[in-house]
Amino acid sequence: GLCTNLLLSQTPEHILAQTNNKTEIHCKLRKEHAGVYWYRWSQERQKFQFLIFSNSLGKAMYGTNISQDKFSVHGVSSHTSYSLHISHLHASDNGTYYCSVSQSSQLLLGSGTQLGVVDVLPLPLKTTQAPVSKKNVRCITKRKTTSKKGVCSPLIWVPLTASVLILLLSLVPTAHRLHPLRRRLWLRIHRQ
Repeated sequence: GLCTNLLLSQTPEHILAQTNNKTEIHCKLRKEHAGVYWYRWSQERQKFQFLIFSNSLGKAMYGTNISQDKFSVHGVSSHTSYSLHISHLHASDNGTYYCSVSQSSQLLLGSGTQLGVVDVLPLPLKTTQAPVSKKNVRCITKRKTTSKKGVCSPLIWVPLTASVLILLLSLVPTAHRLHPLRRRLWLRIHRQ
């Protein structure tokens, strides 16, 4: 199973990077583990992809069709801090990246980092602030408090959706095994 956990903290939450550049995602563990896994959730393909596992000795194991030139993991000697380096960024690298550790036959996920790759980075907006009356300030404050209650972060729903998908996929072999039993039972009833 997969679940999000407070044992891992992941930064930053969002990255907007330019094509052909590089970026890095940091993962801090509350306690030492044998190594860290990295996964990418693709909204477009609706699937999790295993990228790389790096053990505490620095040895890496890559997922299927994952380029060693593109992904690398760097850790510190304490084995509680790792960073995923992604180079030669391309639009296909868009997605939410998760660091993960294995504990009691579960994969514990970090909070996720959403990566967006664009050809041209947007220019920062130059804004001049006009003086705001006290009435407007009250309205803005109220709006902020109500929006916090009503909006759910996609970082909560993505791991939850992934867990449900994995659970459903794990039921397929069970259903496949039960089909011949059901057929035998049906034949036995009709023979009687």
